[in-house]
Amino acid sequence: MRNIRFTIEYDGTSYHGWQVQPGLRTIQGVIQETIAQITQEDAHLIGAGRTDAGVHALGQVANCRLESRIDLESLQRGLNSLTPPDIVIKETEAVAVDFHARFSAKSKTYEYIILNQPYPSAIWRNYSWFIPYHLDLSAMRQCAPTLIGTHDFSSFRASGDESQHSTRNVIRLDIESRTSNMMVVVIEANAFLREMVRVIVGTLVDVGRGKISLAQFADIFLARDRQHAGMTAPARGLFLREVSY
Repeated sequence: MRNIRFTIEYDGTSYHGWQVQPGLRTIQGVIQETIAQITQEDAHLIGAGRTDAGVHALGQVANCRLESRIDLESLQRGLNSLTPPDIVIKETEAVAVDFHARFSAKSKTYEYIILNQPYPSAIWRNYSWFIPYHLDLSAMRQCAPTLIGTHDFSSFRASGDESQHSTRNVIRLDIESRTSNMMVVVIEANAFLREMVRVIVGTLVDVGRGKISLAQFADIFLARDRQHAGMTAPARGLFLREVSY
């Protein structure tokens, strides 16, 4: 039996997230069904991160164990010919039997795209958060050091999160200005709470709009209470960019 690692890119717009859910179309479900179609085996695909409905991925990583001896290049070609065009297998490789896409990961990097201009975009409408108000990028960047390091991120945790604890290590938080009207919040951490990136982004946007001061942002973080933070940013602007091992 081989343990196969997949690197996957997908547009999450038409899916109810990564994880299999009865009666719903999910990324994991579609890929598992396609692997089974090719190999005639019941595949259990383990993902590095359970992205929510509408969230995208540039570098999701998953693994599954297969008896099939099909060569990996043929498996990749077969998957890409049978899955919908909004799911692409970028790479397949055989890995150690103890490799686990989630538990072997050292860190994950997400990026969140904000389109900051007076009018919406026909092209970027499913891949960014359109904000027509002026955002103070400098003020938003000054909040970043507060979040770096190992902390309790309860203030940025979805109410339905089932994690055993809310301590996470944020390794990097950058707010990049890629064009005059597009900014990207990049966050790397050892792990994430449910909706953690989206709540952080929503709160940073309140800082950028002048609704929350830098001091208030620090107070929100220390409060460890989700009710004090800003709105949860829409799922459509979030991408799982990379998983590091």
